[in-house]
Amino acid sequence: MSEFENRSVGAPGGSISTDEDNAPGDADSNHEDREAFGEAVGRLGPVLLGALDALEYAFRHLHPPQFSELRLRLAPVRVALDDARSSFAEITAPATLDAFRVRLGEAAQFASESLGGLVDPGAPEQGAMRAIRAMHQHARSQAQLYPLRDALPPVSSYFAEPHCRDRLESLEAREGIDERVGLFRSGEIAARGGFDLYVPESYDASEPWPLVVALHGGSGNGADFLWSWLREARSRRFLLMAPTSRDSTWSLHAPELDGEVLIKLTQWVMAKWRVDSGHVLLTGLSDGATMTLLTGLAQDTPYTHLAPVSGVLHPMNFAIGNLDRARDKPIYLVHGALDWLFPVALAQEAARVLEDAHAKILYREIEDLSHTYPREENARIVEWMLDVQG
Repeated sequence: MSEFENRSVGAPGGSISTDEDNAPGDADSNHEDREAFGEAVGRLGPVLLGALDALEYAFRHLHPPQFSELRLRLAPVRVALDDARSSFAEITAPATLDAFRVRLGEAAQFASESLGGLVDPGAPEQGAMRAIRAMHQHARSQAQLYPLRDALPPVSSYFAEPHCRDRLESLEAREGIDERVGLFRSGEIAARGGFDLYVPESYDASEPWPLVVALHGGSGNGADFLWSWLREARSRRFLLMAPTSRDSTWSLHAPELDGEVLIKLTQWVMAKWRVDSGHVLLTGLSDGATMTLLTGLAQDTPYTHLAPVSGVLHPMNFAIGNLDRARDKPIYLVHGALDWLFPVALAQEAARVLEDAHAKILYREIEDLSHTYPREENARIVEWMLDVQG
């Protein structure tokens, strides 16, 4: 853990208001410069947030028969974003806001590249890899944008659920509370075997907090998958860890390899922050969902609730005795009726087997879900975790 890094330190902040009383002072900039810069931000910001929303919609609805329709829907979004980016690039920022300008510009660039991965024509056999890269760029855009939430209230709203948007100040650190909060990473972003961690800024060690451990799918990483859950973690007040598998995907045929690391990382977080040991959720997508059952049903794990999404019940569960330990384990099993990689019949059979093993199984079959992540399910999963005793 020696390379553990708080990525919230040094984030650019400050107001970008062009009001004379609130505008940042800068000997190299006059009032007109500040006003022009504020107007450029005012044009780019809403278009960028709209592009991120459009991308989230597209990733949720990625299904081969719908690709053409999604391209048509995203093409004008990219044009609008690139027009706003071009105007923004022509504006000189006041010196005190140069770091802000760079970060906002990079967030917009990553979003444009993500849109390009879905809109631009490419070889059909490259479709899956282009989509994976687009998801990566989408996550990187959010990572660049998140530290700007103090300067741009709409950004703070974007990273909050609707029920919190009229009290955004409650999601930030309270005065007089000195806690280690924000975004953390162990090692480099491309390193395998590390993890990303989000401790909500409103964290207060005077009370225990639930913990969600979210496992990426094959070819993914924790740095990207963290953003699939951060909005809910910030709004609903729970810690969020997104580990990265040691290889390109989880060790499904030797689950103890990655499984032991996952458990140690979880225990480490529980020792450093005040975690509610009665509400520790292990969840994941695709291979991450498969690993969720392999590790979550293993012996002596800290996980009280499991929520596999679009995965399978791996045969290793039978070989290592996991089904014998499934009794009374709360499991929220999610699968799409349109899943082309793991047909829904596999999930239906998994639900039956787990029910026969006397798990507290809740099976959710989503009619319009392909082999993608249903972001809208996060809130339901968290509410279920808090309601169902582990």
